[in-house]
Amino acid sequence: MEYTQLGRTGLKVSRLVLGTMNFGPQTDEATSHAIMDTALDAGLNFFDTANVYGWGENKGRTESIIGSWFAKGDGRRDRTVLATKVYGNMGPDGEAWPNHDKLSALNIRRAVEASLKRLGTDYIDLYQFHHVDRSTPFEEIWQAVDVLIQQGKVLYAGSSNFPGYKIAQANEVAARRGSVGLVSEQCLYNLFERRAEMEVIPAAQEYGLGVIPWSPLHGGLLGGVLKKETEGKRRTEGRAATTLADPAVRAQLQAYEDLLDKHGLQPGEAALAWLLTRPGVTGPIVGPRTPEQLAGALRALELELGEELLAGLDEIFPGPGPSPEAFAW
Repeated sequence: MEYTQLGRTGLKVSRLVLGTMNFGPQTDEATSHAIMDTALDAGLNFFDTANVYGWGENKGRTESIIGSWFAKGDGRRDRTVLATKVYGNMGPDGEAWPNHDKLSALNIRRAVEASLKRLGTDYIDLYQFHHVDRSTPFEEIWQAVDVLIQQGKVLYAGSSNFPGYKIAQANEVAARRGSVGLVSEQCLYNLFERRAEMEVIPAAQEYGLGVIPWSPLHGGLLGGVLKKETEGKRRTEGRAATTLADPAVRAQLQAYEDLLDKHGLQPGEAALAWLLTRPGVTGPIVGPRTPEQLAGALRALELELGEELLAGLDEIFPGPGPSPEAFAW
């Protein structure tokens, strides 16, 4: 397993991140434990979750599954770099009480204690702001986080779904306070969706943040969706189905699948391997529902994409170009 440092921290993390969003809603506890055991045995040590995962009436369920896995011992917690998130309302659906969501000092204090209890641990390696809170000043956010760091309950803070200017704003406020600031950004980034290259990734690199892409297969569209549909192995639904209804998108994905078939590669594995070649990327999040899906993701670490293939992928999915030149005519 290849390791890298998480941004400007001393944490050594695997180049793939185990996303646990499906633990609880789609994957039962026993299978979730098996996936985490397999991941850790393979050297994958960076696990990502959020307090709202489990969704609906089961918010917090995913953190609890991780906690019951840690409780099995054998050094599981010590060998894991644990990341979770705060922002979403943890009350029952339809009961959105004030101060039970977002990034007020009160909610951060309340949420971290609840996450620690569910996770069965006394500290969180990376505590991430799940979204931008436009109503809470960063001075208040950093005051709350600094207390948690002093108490040893949180080691570092990161962001998720932040635009470039908010990354800059957050870290400039932190610098004025003498706080550590953000050390990572978790953003939507994949072959199909490359807008992060315009501002988010340049901002992250400028401030020394690790970049943790989520949805590396863009909802499954980069996982060989057309071939799977033809073979009757997949029924595309939701947002992915809406996107796939566009003839131009289908033609783009067909060219993508044909290119990888020519090189004898699996689309999903190649999409992950492509992210590993991108400047600034720490590691993409993979969210396996089964041990077999995890095995496929791990194979991406062994792929080396040649210049011809990389050029072909760029031709099919052209990026926005370097910033700030890409903003010019």
